[in-house]
Amino acid sequence: MIAWYLRRLGRLATAHIDGPLLAAVLLLMGAGLTVLYSASNAGWPRVTGQMTNMLVALAVMWVAANVPPHFLMRLALPVFVVGLILLAGVAWKGEVINGARRWLNVGVTRIQPSELMKIAVPLMLAWYFHRYEGTLRARHFVIATIMVLVPARLIAGQPDLGTAVLIIASGGYVMFLAGLSWKIIAGLGVAALASAPIAWSMMHDYQRQRILTLINPMDDPLGAGYHTIQSTIAVGSGGITGKGWMSGTQTHLDFIPERTTDFIFAVYSEEFGLVGNIVLLLLFLLVISRGFVIAAQAPTLFARLLAGAITLIFFTYAFVNMGMVSGILPVVGVPLPMISYGGTSLVSLCLGFGILMSIHTHRRLVHT
Repeated sequence: MIAWYLRRLGRLATAHIDGPLLAAVLLLMGAGLTVLYSASNAGWPRVTGQMTNMLVALAVMWVAANVPPHFLMRLALPVFVVGLILLAGVAWKGEVINGARRWLNVGVTRIQPSELMKIAVPLMLAWYFHRYEGTLRARHFVIATIMVLVPARLIAGQPDLGTAVLIIASGGYVMFLAGLSWKIIAGLGVAALASAPIAWSMMHDYQRQRILTLINPMDDPLGAGYHTIQSTIAVGSGGITGKGWMSGTQTHLDFIPERTTDFIFAVYSEEFGLVGNIVLLLLFLLVISRGFVIAAQAPTLFARLLAGAITLIFFTYAFVNMGMVSGILPVVGVPLPMISYGGTSLVSLCLGFGILMSIHTHRRLVHT
């Protein structure tokens, strides 16, 4: 009898869990813990802290996987509005850490509302386009653009340009998947290039310096260019098979800055080389391809838009971080998904994976 109840409980606990997606996520988490142990110089407190973050993130993923998509639709507008209020609260009374006002103290803990908006923005836009399915006009895309730019502007003012870009990208993905014309996309691209001088004048000094450093990091090798130079050295020195786990010289001689967070890919590349990078890319590709399969099989426009946007956001995380570490993109505060140390981004990503699982496992209920 006890065994029957245990089996029953197990089936209920895994009823809305997508096996292939969970397997890929767990493999990425395992790779993250492995490289974090080396990057932190065998620092168990850092590793155990990340393990705690992972357990919390997996719990959030399980909860999200058991929330039906139609209930997510009801949450779209309230979550978006609450996110905007929290961002306004950050601008008003947010805590300043390292010169940036990004955190809000809510008594028991500190939260970073910008992370919430990475899910809230595509959730809101997917609900909005689903509501007007079949009657979409140009004005709907204009309104959607405003919905994206308002939180992006608040986040950019913290300042947090990296997250603001991710917010704009997440909204852009939903609009593209909703059928935004290629002519309009091309026009927006031309307008963005034309407004580049204005955008340049509005940037903070450190943001301009990051772009100039991308062009020629050797202009300031011990200052603004240091991160890029050291990370590219680490990536290149890994060679084909790498120097071996715990044997990276750039890592353990303290040349790589922020090596447990934004630049952990440099540590991974140095120690596991091109072969390790290919394995990591295959794991990322498995998550992305599974996300697209779930989006393609989604039964409603809301589910398709949301699943596609979440998948593309994950891709953007990985692409931007790897490009930044490899010296082909400016240095921005974007972690390597599932690999970098940190709880906030990990929880937001697993929340997205939980939503993907919910969309996939609840689709049968919609069909019947």
